[in-house]
Amino acid sequence: MSQAEVLRDQLIEQGVKYVFGFYVDIHGVPKSKCVPVESLPSMAKGSELYTVGALEGMGDLGPHEDECAGIPDLDRLVVLPWKPEFAVVPTSLHLDGELYPQEARNFLVRQVEAAAEMGFVANVGIEPEFYVVRETAGGWEPLVPQDRLDAPTRGYDLETTVLAEPFLGPMVEYMNGLGYGVYSFDHEGGDGQYEFNFDYTDALTMADRMVIFRLMAKHVARELGCIATFMAKPFQDDFGSASHVNISLADKESGRNVFEAASGGGYSDTARHFVAGVLAHAGAICAVTSPTVNSYKRFTSKGFMDEISWAPVYRSWGENNRTLMCRMPVNRHCLEVRTVDASVNYHLGIGLILAAGLDGVAKKLDPGEPLNRDTYRMTTEELAGYGDLALPRSLEQALDQFEADGLAETVMGKEFHRTFLDYKRAECREYGSVVTDWETRNYLQRL
Repeated sequence: MSQAEVLRDQLIEQGVKYVFGFYVDIHGVPKSKCVPVESLPSMAKGSELYTVGALEGMGDLGPHEDECAGIPDLDRLVVLPWKPEFAVVPTSLHLDGELYPQEARNFLVRQVEAAAEMGFVANVGIEPEFYVVRETAGGWEPLVPQDRLDAPTRGYDLETTVLAEPFLGPMVEYMNGLGYGVYSFDHEGGDGQYEFNFDYTDALTMADRMVIFRLMAKHVARELGCIATFMAKPFQDDFGSASHVNISLADKESGRNVFEAASGGGYSDTARHFVAGVLAHAGAICAVTSPTVNSYKRFTSKGFMDEISWAPVYRSWGENNRTLMCRMPVNRHCLEVRTVDASVNYHLGIGLILAAGLDGVAKKLDPGEPLNRDTYRMTTEELAGYGDLALPRSLEQALDQFEADGLAETVMGKEFHRTFLDYKRAECREYGSVVTDWETRNYLQRL
């Protein structure tokens, strides 16, 4: 019997009835046909065809052109613990027998292969933040009403964390049932905002897991009459939702973390070169890791908030400096990319971070000395002494840098690079045409 036939019989015995072979669109949202489990062997051979030109940001395949075939990676199949009659399996799209170049998961696969050719395995940990809220006549309200009490911040608050157990408990149970290894979770600073911390794994597995994580969070929230939102800055007077990518390289043969210096316990030259590569391509990375017009409202030291935002505002690196794009923590050997937000397409975002870091390693780039000061409090004159630290202040600015970035075009391919750029430019044009409540409130009667 083939692997697919053996797996089919095992799934039937477990009570699985249907299988989704998912890929992701430009937003990182999973797409798939649903296949009865009995048809898994034919699905494994590419029986399911997709007219991806009809989807958002996946290329301009017209109605006269061939369809993409989905080839599932059966070793990565997962039975959904909250809906065990369904299984999901990440799938690679193929066109004319080759990996379809305008699909984010295929892009990450290629970057993982590039790392392997250099002798590395890329490992990634994610710190996802998001809000759980319910819609009421008075607007969006947090999962736990007590969050609205007059308090500076509910970050790490024990009482409201316990009160949120109807959401947090099932999440931890499902995540650990899938082997994610949750080691902590908490109430973040925002009203109804939560974060989960769990074990790192290889880059492709982590990106696949985050697709399932979002599905899980949305399901558990829906069971409580709420929604889980991965919008970067849903409320102007509350904290944004980041999704920090913690990335490191391991030796492919030994598994040793090559970001750790061979002696002394500090960071290696490889780690320094990697962070330099990320900083060299910071603008292009922001375009895909902070991919919405809303994303850039997170990049402020305070804004309308009562507290500091803890968000990155400058393109530099520091050891424990959370005001910067890149943080090299002293308690673990990895690069924490802090400009990544909750709306990221993980396959695309991790892929471009990895490509940029590998470029830095190949070219032996130097990131310079760390900036370990609170940049929120530094004057313009003080900051000028460190050179140009500017991050894009809008999606439009990020797209300008993405368009000019030769590495992004090379690793993504000209067609995928152009598709992403055109789609996001259109989003910016649409946003620029919207008349907001702020404009009406400030200009309608004044002028």
